[in-house]
Amino acid sequence: MMVTDAGRFIVTEQDGKAVPVTVEEYKERMAARLVKEAPTIDVFRQRWVEPALRRELVNTLVAAGYSPVVIRIVEEMADYDLYDVLAELGYGISPRTRAGRTEAFGYKHEKWLASLPPKAAEALRALAAQFVKGGTEGLENPEVFQTPKVRRAGGVKALAVLGQPADVLRETKVRLFAA
Repeated sequence: MMVTDAGRFIVTEQDGKAVPVTVEEYKERMAARLVKEAPTIDVFRQRWVEPALRRELVNTLVAAGYSPVVIRIVEEMADYDLYDVLAELGYGISPRTRAGRTEAFGYKHEKWLASLPPKAAEALRALAAQFVKGGTEGLENPEVFQTPKVRRAGGVKALAVLGQPADVLRETKVRLFAA
């Protein structure tokens, strides 16, 4: 990023040349491309919770010359998951920090969690807490089930009473991003 008296710019490539683009123009172009790929927040969320579809979406943005990570840096959003960076950019959704999203998950889905077997609910809360540290990718890392808090809660075994752990994790991500 360049900062001059004329404003803030991101250097991007156009027609094989490095060209400065204002941060606002860069964000507008990225938002337009994002909405072209995922027309609604619901479509975006559905793609985001599926690792392969999320990678495809992000790779499409990057191949078009737009980096969500650059926006996170420029807008000083280090405490936010890329989901929130993009949801704000493309759909006007108020972003939540990873900690704020995890907290909202706990209270917005309190009834759902209370309806589950106690160990399963504890394991889901422990998984959601891992989102604070590693975001979406942290939740999808197989090692997440080996973290002390998740293991103490019963880990994969506790989730298995609800169904396939991968399906339970997907449902949890859907609820986390809807919070």
